[in-house]
This record gives sequence, C-alpha cells and structure tokens, in this order.
Amino acid sequence: MKKQKERKIGTQARSQEEKPKINWGRYFTIAFVATVIILFIVNNTRDDLPEINPQHYPPSSSDEKTKTDETRNPAHNFALKSLDGKNVQLSDFKGKIVIVDFWATWCAPCREGIPDLIEIQKEYKDVQVIGITVDQNPMEVVPGFVKEFKINYPILISDPNVLQQYGGIDAIPTSFIISKDGKIIKKMVGLYPKSTYLNVIREELQI
Repeated sequence: MKKQKERKIGTQARSQEEKPKINWGRYFTIAFVATVIILFIVNNTRDDLPEINPQHYPPSSSDEKTKTDETRNPAHNFALKSLDGKNVQLSDFKGKIVIVDFWATWCAPCREGIPDLIEIQKEYKDVQVIGITVDQNPMEVVPGFVKEFKINYPILISDPNVLQQYGGIDAIPTSFIISKDGKIIKKMVGLYPKSTYLNVIREELQI
C-alpha cells in the first residue's frame, strides 16, 4: 500500500514537471507592443485636429490652372484675437485677396507650407495672408514659433465658432482663398504647392 502511494506521488510529481512552463517574457513583449500601438493611435487622433501625412500632397493638388467656385459663397467675417491681444476681423482686409490658413505648430505639413505663404505675402501687395492657429495652448507655443520661422503675416487664435462657421476643419492645414469682395474662391485641405495659390491669385488679379 505504501509503495502504491509512493508511486502515485511520484507520478504526480512527474506530471507536474512535464507541464509546460509559462513564457512570461513573450507575454511581456506582446503587452509592450500592444501598448506602443495604442499610444501611436492616440497620438495620431488628437483632439486638436489630425495631422496630414507630410510626405504627400493631396491627389487634387496639381499645378494645373485652378477652377474657381462659381457660386462664390461669402466668407464668414470672423473677429479673433491676435497674439498681441488685438481684435482682427476679416473685413479689415476688404479690397485684398485674403488667404486664411488654419494650422498648428505641431503639424509637419503646416510647417512645410509656411515658407510659401511668407513668400506670397512678400511678393503680392494685393494679397493678405492670415494664419489661424488651432494649437491647444497657443500663447505658450506660437510666439516663439512665429519668431523662429520669421512669419510676416498676422497669426490669430482660433475658437470653436470659427471652425464651425468655416464648414468644420477636419484636417490641417486647411486654407481658404477669399476674393477682394469677401467671397470664398477656393478651399484647400492639405499641403498644396505654392503654384496652386499663385494660379488662383493671378486669375483673380487677372495678371
């Protein structure tokens, strides 16, 4: 009886030894990779608007002559604060073609397109560029950015009403080219080459 008991205990011991060991290292690796993926998704679906792939222009951003919108809907006459605390309205620039650019400091394609807007502001006295930042903490990050990039046009601080009044800004950069009489000529979502802006400007100025 004692021997049977010993054999039984020995069998149990062997069966326990034969059980596969849990590979904790593998589970930790899987958990780590899953965490990285989740953080990547969260970082690229921020509440302050998604960032467009900086490597590609949108499919519609060709250098061909741009057709204007025949209906020419009136642009909303926003009134927003500038970085220096002044109230700025779209109507302040009546008589000029206005480029309204919705952007943010963290947006790579926005940064890539800013030098073109700076050049347009320098080259065309009949054109006024306005940047509207959608940064979450604009007064902390935008002034230094403006100084670093030597931005030569006014930067205004966005609010939810303006985003809604301009049809909802789902991605940045989003730019509107507005005629001298305050009507939207073209809306451009994404990074566009300078030539696209110039096509519209020259057509509007008839040059």
